[in-house]
Amino acid sequence: MYGRRAFTNLVRGVVQIVVAYVANLPLFILAVLSIAFIPLGVGVVLTPVVIQAIRGLANQQRVWAAEWWGVEIAVPYRPEPPGGLGPFGRLKWLFSDPATWRDLLWTFLNVPVALVLGILGGLLSLYGLEGVAVAPWLGQVTGYGWGPFWPLDDYGLLGIIGSVVLGAVLVAVSVPVGPFFLKAHALFCQALLAPTRAALTERVQRLTETRSETVDASAAELRRIERDLHDGAQARLVALSMNIGLAEEMMKHDPETAAQLLAEARAASGTALTELRDLVRGIHPPVLAERGLDGAVRALALGLPLPVDVQSDLPGRADAPVESAAYFAVAEMLANVVKHSGARRAWLQIEHSDDRLLMIVGDDGTGGADPARGSGMRGIERRLAAFDGTMAVTSPPGGPTVVTMELPCALSSPKISPSSETG
Repeated sequence: MYGRRAFTNLVRGVVQIVVAYVANLPLFILAVLSIAFIPLGVGVVLTPVVIQAIRGLANQQRVWAAEWWGVEIAVPYRPEPPGGLGPFGRLKWLFSDPATWRDLLWTFLNVPVALVLGILGGLLSLYGLEGVAVAPWLGQVTGYGWGPFWPLDDYGLLGIIGSVVLGAVLVAVSVPVGPFFLKAHALFCQALLAPTRAALTERVQRLTETRSETVDASAAELRRIERDLHDGAQARLVALSMNIGLAEEMMKHDPETAAQLLAEARAASGTALTELRDLVRGIHPPVLAERGLDGAVRALALGLPLPVDVQSDLPGRADAPVESAAYFAVAEMLANVVKHSGARRAWLQIEHSDDRLLMIVGDDGTGGADPARGSGMRGIERRLAAFDGTMAVTSPPGGPTVVTMELPCALSSPKISPSSETG
């Protein structure tokens, strides 16, 4: 058990040192050079690549800190704006994120810090073991050896004994103490790689705004449901009850009128049932619960009066609230295509990558769509914002219109293969 702990400390200490000098230092140098070459044009292409590599290294450090020492380091990066970015737009996005500069600072400072803490946490035991086993043997065979702190040939037998004793002490002390130094490295990384207080404040403010908007949207949805029930199904059920009551009174005196009233009641019950089903579908479509987002959007596309090319690549299913938000966002966008775009064809692409659900709805219509002028698109933005989602609209006059929506989420229950069809 003691030897296993010593070996674990050694491996983790060596990993931190190797990463610092093989990855951190070269990436920092490349980052500085690429930023300096931005005026020449080369840095415009090279800088985003280097920064993304640094982010990947920082994310790996976050994983090690959590798995090895239980130090959780949240990912602070701002999401990439949907709809694609040009070279200069990507530079602006990266440079405007404070986490980029903190990553660069960590990349530089981690070189000396990882070396010192890696030696103290993992390599002291190896140095002590050298003083116990290797140095005395070399001293006997070659007449020269180096103990933990002195050359053995200067002190003879006393030096060998001292080397063994001091080496044993180093091994005995460094193995239980080593994890503290290695965890200190994880805490150092947390100090630079975790979100700043300003970022957390901005995040809380954003969540407060989206929560307020979500509450307002939920209240409006409840009022709509109440109105639909009151004006639709409830009114028909009241009329149904009155018709049945009249039919009971007319049964003895006027059977023909009673039969007519019962027929009207039967028709009213069917209409009320249809309205209730439509209302339920508006709350949470059964096809969404049964077949997931893939099946639900395909069924939705098949019911539209224009052809819709549907391509989906979802290896699993998201949580029910996320699926519902995604479905209704797509449904609203397709409804806008039918009502306002004048399009002859539309397309829908759904895929999942990097823990983000991407939905792209496009059409070949007249364009000119503007979220600021329509309550439908604003409603979609509020619905997606409740889940930290985003929406971007590209709709020049004359078309085409492309709406890109993203939702951060994880998928479960993987399926066999993606699907594609035309509705």
